[in-house]
Amino acid sequence: MSLQERARGGSAGKRSNVRGDRRREAILQALHDCVIRNGYPKTTLADVARAAGMSPSHLLYYFTGVDAILAQYFGEVARRIIDRLQGFRGETPERRIHLLTELFFSGKGVTRSEIGFMLECFGVAVHDPQLHAEKAALDQYCKAYLQQLFEQSPHGADRARDSAEVAYALLVGLRTAEYFDERLGHDDARRLFHAGMLELARIRPAG
Repeated sequence: MSLQERARGGSAGKRSNVRGDRRREAILQALHDCVIRNGYPKTTLADVARAAGMSPSHLLYYFTGVDAILAQYFGEVARRIIDRLQGFRGETPERRIHLLTELFFSGKGVTRSEIGFMLECFGVAVHDPQLHAEKAALDQYCKAYLQQLFEQSPHGADRARDSAEVAYALLVGLRTAEYFDERLGHDDARRLFHAGMLELARIRPAG
């Protein structure tokens, strides 16, 4: 099932309504809370249903299981990231680097709990074909976005693809390190990413 189909509710189909949408949102939030609290491997359908205030059989009206809820949640976070990145395209490369930095490292765009949840998803994606495909698609989009950014900067087209790979590794690595290493806070991670991106783009910051 595609991201768009899952976003419409999947099993609810054409009978989707405002109440159904609210219940699906409650289920997604319940899964998020359970995973952040217990980890995905220890999260059961009964746990999610209890957190959402419904019975497991009622929950199965909206989703086929915990894996389906996870896939939809991941897809929705990925779409939010892509939508934000799309909104930056009209800016200068230097401004886009600043906006990227704020999106991922300010704690306001992609939150710490969302990062934690996405890291859980990455682990599941190793063996889950659907989630593996979703993550691969997000990775490819982000790398293509970064490649275009470098092509439009003083860096130019020469080896822009290689620089995009390095930039994406820098993004994922620092964001993950910040999550696990208490010594690396938002400010340090944001500073390192911003400086690294400017260097890769061969942009000299004003002043």
